[in-house]
Amino acid sequence: MPDDIHFYEPAKGHGLPHDPFNAIVGPRPIGWISSQDEQGRLNLAPYSFFNGFNYIPPIVGFSSVGRKDSLNNIEKTGEFGWNLATRSLAEAMNQSCAAVGPEVDEFDLSGLTPVASRVIAVPRVQESPVSFECKVTQIIQLQRADRQLIPSWLVLGEVVAVHIATWLLKDGVYDTAAAEPILRGGGPADYFQIGEAAKFQMYRPKV
Repeated sequence: MPDDIHFYEPAKGHGLPHDPFNAIVGPRPIGWISSQDEQGRLNLAPYSFFNGFNYIPPIVGFSSVGRKDSLNNIEKTGEFGWNLATRSLAEAMNQSCAAVGPEVDEFDLSGLTPVASRVIAVPRVQESPVSFECKVTQIIQLQRADRQLIPSWLVLGEVVAVHIATWLLKDGVYDTAAAEPILRGGGPADYFQIGEAAKFQMYRPKV
Protein backbone atom coordinates (compact mmCIF):
# COMPACT_ATOMS: atom_id res chain seq x y z
CA MET A 1 0.00 0.00 0.00
CA PRO A 2 1.39 3.46 -0.83
CA ASP A 3 2.03 5.77 2.10
CA ASP A 4 1.00 8.91 0.21
CA ILE A 5 -2.82 8.78 0.24
CA HIS A 6 -5.43 11.38 -0.66
CA PHE A 7 -8.20 10.87 1.89
CA TYR A 8 -11.60 12.54 1.96
CA GLU A 9 -15.11 12.06 3.26
CA PRO A 10 -17.56 12.62 0.37
CA ALA A 11 -20.02 14.53 2.54
CA LYS A 12 -17.29 17.08 3.24
CA GLY A 13 -16.04 17.41 -0.34
CA HIS A 14 -13.21 15.76 -2.25
CA GLY A 15 -10.95 18.79 -2.67
CA LEU A 16 -10.02 17.86 -6.23
CA PRO A 17 -10.74 19.53 -9.61
CA HIS A 18 -13.18 16.71 -10.51
CA ASP A 19 -15.00 14.16 -8.36
CA PRO A 20 -12.92 10.95 -8.65
CA PHE A 21 -15.79 8.59 -7.77
CA ASN A 22 -16.91 8.15 -11.38
CA ALA A 23 -13.33 7.47 -12.48
CA ILE A 24 -12.65 4.93 -9.74
CA VAL A 25 -15.88 2.97 -10.33
CA GLY A 26 -15.20 2.51 -14.00
CA PRO A 27 -15.15 2.20 -16.79
CA ARG A 28 -18.84 1.34 -16.63
CA PRO A 29 -21.14 -0.11 -19.30
CA ILE A 30 -23.65 2.37 -20.67
CA GLY A 31 -27.36 1.94 -20.13
CA TRP A 32 -28.70 3.20 -23.47
CA ILE A 33 -32.35 3.05 -22.53
CA SER A 34 -35.29 3.27 -24.92
CA SER A 35 -38.73 3.96 -23.51
CA GLN A 36 -42.06 5.49 -24.45
CA ASP A 37 -44.86 7.26 -22.66
CA GLU A 38 -48.51 6.25 -22.56
CA GLN A 39 -49.17 8.20 -25.78
CA GLY A 40 -46.39 6.31 -27.59
CA ARG A 41 -43.91 9.23 -27.66
CA LEU A 42 -40.40 7.79 -27.79
CA ASN A 43 -37.42 8.52 -25.60
CA LEU A 44 -33.82 7.35 -25.87
CA ALA A 45 -31.19 8.25 -23.26
CA PRO A 46 -27.81 6.96 -22.03
CA TYR A 47 -27.21 6.29 -18.34
CA SER A 48 -23.72 5.86 -16.92
CA PHE A 49 -24.88 3.98 -13.83
CA PHE A 50 -25.88 0.67 -15.43
CA ASN A 51 -25.05 -2.99 -15.02
CA GLY A 52 -26.28 -6.56 -14.90
CA PHE A 53 -27.39 -7.95 -11.54
CA ASN A 54 -28.59 -11.53 -12.03
CA TYR A 55 -28.19 -14.51 -14.37
CA ILE A 56 -31.45 -16.49 -14.06
CA PRO A 57 -33.61 -14.68 -14.77
CA PRO A 58 -31.32 -12.08 -16.36
CA ILE A 59 -31.85 -8.73 -14.62
CA VAL A 60 -30.30 -5.40 -15.59
CA GLY A 61 -30.60 -2.06 -13.89
CA PHE A 62 -29.79 1.60 -14.21
CA SER A 63 -29.96 4.56 -11.89
CA SER A 64 -31.74 7.77 -12.81
CA VAL A 65 -30.00 10.57 -10.92
CA GLY A 66 -32.91 12.96 -10.80
CA ARG A 67 -36.36 12.37 -12.23
CA LYS A 68 -35.85 11.97 -15.98
CA ASP A 69 -38.24 11.22 -18.86
CA SER A 70 -37.04 7.60 -18.97
CA LEU A 71 -38.03 7.04 -15.35
CA ASN A 72 -41.43 8.69 -15.84
CA ASN A 73 -42.13 6.57 -18.93
CA ILE A 74 -41.00 3.31 -17.36
CA GLU A 75 -43.07 3.90 -14.21
CA LYS A 76 -46.18 4.21 -16.40
CA THR A 77 -45.55 1.41 -18.93
CA GLY A 78 -43.45 -1.09 -16.97
CA GLU A 79 -41.15 -1.67 -19.95
CA PHE A 80 -37.86 -0.47 -21.39
CA GLY A 81 -35.20 -1.46 -23.89
CA TRP A 82 -31.44 -1.56 -23.48
CA ASN A 83 -29.28 -1.01 -26.55
CA LEU A 84 -25.53 -1.61 -26.80
CA ALA A 85 -23.57 1.61 -27.35
CA THR A 86 -20.63 0.86 -29.65
CA ARG A 87 -17.73 2.94 -30.96
CA SER A 88 -19.47 3.53 -34.30
CA LEU A 89 -22.60 4.73 -32.48
CA ALA A 90 -20.79 6.93 -29.95
CA GLU A 91 -21.70 10.25 -31.55
CA ALA A 92 -25.35 9.25 -31.94
CA MET A 93 -25.42 8.07 -28.34
CA ASN A 94 -23.98 11.40 -27.24
CA GLN A 95 -26.66 13.30 -29.19
CA SER A 96 -29.37 11.30 -27.44
CA CYS A 97 -28.30 12.67 -24.04
CA ALA A 98 -29.22 16.26 -24.95
CA ALA A 99 -31.35 17.97 -22.30
CA VAL A 100 -34.59 18.29 -24.24
CA GLY A 101 -38.26 18.16 -23.32
CA PRO A 102 -40.38 14.99 -23.28
CA GLU A 103 -41.98 16.00 -26.59
CA VAL A 104 -38.63 15.60 -28.40
CA ASP A 105 -37.90 12.18 -29.94
CA GLU A 106 -34.21 11.38 -29.34
CA PHE A 107 -34.31 8.77 -32.10
CA ASP A 108 -34.91 11.63 -34.55
CA LEU A 109 -32.49 13.90 -32.73
CA SER A 110 -29.64 11.40 -33.05
CA GLY A 111 -30.52 10.08 -36.51
CA LEU A 112 -31.34 6.57 -35.29
CA THR A 113 -34.05 4.16 -36.36
CA PRO A 114 -36.64 2.76 -33.94
CA VAL A 115 -37.55 -0.81 -34.81
CA ALA A 116 -40.33 -2.87 -33.26
CA SER A 117 -39.47 -5.19 -30.40
CA ARG A 118 -40.85 -8.74 -30.27
CA VAL A 119 -42.17 -8.99 -26.70
CA ILE A 120 -42.53 -5.43 -25.40
CA ALA A 121 -44.14 -2.37 -26.98
CA VAL A 122 -41.03 -0.19 -26.63
CA PRO A 123 -38.88 -0.14 -29.80
CA ARG A 124 -35.15 -0.83 -29.87
CA VAL A 125 -32.36 0.90 -31.79
CA GLN A 126 -32.05 -0.78 -35.17
CA GLU A 127 -28.43 0.30 -35.60
CA SER A 128 -27.31 -1.29 -32.32
CA PRO A 129 -25.96 -4.85 -32.72
CA VAL A 130 -27.34 -5.99 -29.35
CA SER A 131 -30.59 -5.10 -27.59
CA PHE A 132 -32.50 -6.35 -24.56
CA GLU A 133 -36.25 -6.13 -24.13
CA CYS A 134 -36.98 -5.59 -20.43
CA LYS A 135 -39.96 -5.66 -18.10
CA VAL A 136 -39.69 -3.79 -14.81
CA THR A 137 -39.23 -5.84 -11.64
CA GLN A 138 -38.51 -3.06 -9.14
CA ILE A 139 -38.09 0.70 -8.97
CA ILE A 140 -36.31 1.73 -5.78
CA GLN A 141 -35.71 5.26 -4.56
CA LEU A 142 -32.19 5.39 -3.13
CA GLN A 143 -31.39 6.65 0.33
CA ARG A 144 -28.44 7.73 2.45
CA ALA A 145 -26.96 5.74 5.31
CA ASP A 146 -29.22 7.72 7.66
CA ARG A 147 -32.26 6.53 5.63
CA GLN A 148 -32.92 9.97 4.17
CA LEU A 149 -34.32 9.59 0.65
CA ILE A 150 -32.35 11.12 -2.21
CA PRO A 151 -33.65 12.08 -5.70
CA SER A 152 -32.20 9.02 -7.46
CA TRP A 153 -34.06 5.88 -8.52
CA LEU A 154 -32.72 2.39 -9.32
CA VAL A 155 -34.73 0.79 -12.11
CA LEU A 156 -34.43 -3.00 -12.34
CA GLY A 157 -35.84 -5.01 -15.21
CA GLU A 158 -35.99 -8.65 -16.26
CA VAL A 159 -34.59 -9.26 -19.73
CA VAL A 160 -37.44 -11.05 -21.53
CA ALA A 161 -35.96 -11.00 -25.05
CA VAL A 162 -32.48 -10.60 -26.54
CA HIS A 163 -31.38 -9.48 -30.02
CA ILE A 164 -27.78 -10.23 -31.12
CA ALA A 165 -26.31 -9.55 -34.56
CA THR A 166 -25.15 -12.96 -35.80
CA TRP A 167 -21.70 -11.64 -36.82
CA LEU A 168 -20.98 -11.26 -33.10
CA LEU A 169 -21.47 -14.98 -32.47
CA LYS A 170 -18.18 -16.83 -33.14
CA ASP A 171 -18.81 -20.57 -32.99
CA GLY A 172 -21.83 -19.76 -30.86
CA VAL A 173 -19.89 -17.64 -28.37
CA TYR A 174 -20.59 -13.91 -28.09
CA ASP A 175 -17.48 -11.90 -29.03
CA THR A 176 -17.39 -8.92 -26.65
CA ALA A 177 -14.39 -7.24 -28.26
CA ALA A 178 -15.77 -7.50 -31.81
CA ALA A 179 -18.78 -5.38 -30.83
CA GLU A 180 -16.44 -2.55 -29.76
CA PRO A 181 -18.64 -1.46 -26.84
CA ILE A 182 -17.87 1.88 -25.28
CA LEU A 183 -17.82 2.47 -21.55
CA ARG A 184 -18.06 5.56 -19.37
CA GLY A 185 -14.97 6.56 -17.46
CA GLY A 186 -13.97 9.41 -15.21
CA GLY A 187 -13.72 13.06 -16.09
CA PRO A 188 -16.41 15.13 -17.78
CA ALA A 189 -15.89 13.57 -21.21
CA ASP A 190 -13.91 10.32 -20.78
CA TYR A 191 -15.00 7.10 -22.47
CA PHE A 192 -13.18 3.83 -23.07
CA GLN A 193 -13.43 1.26 -25.85
CA ILE A 194 -13.06 -2.47 -25.40
CA GLY A 195 -10.81 -4.22 -27.90
CA GLU A 196 -9.15 -7.60 -28.38
CA ALA A 197 -5.75 -6.27 -27.23
CA ALA A 198 -7.15 -5.55 -23.76
CA LYS A 199 -8.39 -9.13 -23.21
CA PHE A 200 -6.75 -11.62 -20.88
CA GLN A 201 -8.07 -14.92 -19.54
CA MET A 202 -8.17 -16.15 -15.96
CA TYR A 203 -10.09 -19.23 -14.86
CA ARG A 204 -11.56 -19.74 -11.41
CA PRO A 205 -9.44 -21.85 -9.06
CA LYS A 206 -10.42 -25.47 -8.68
CA VAL A 207 -10.98 -26.58 -5.12
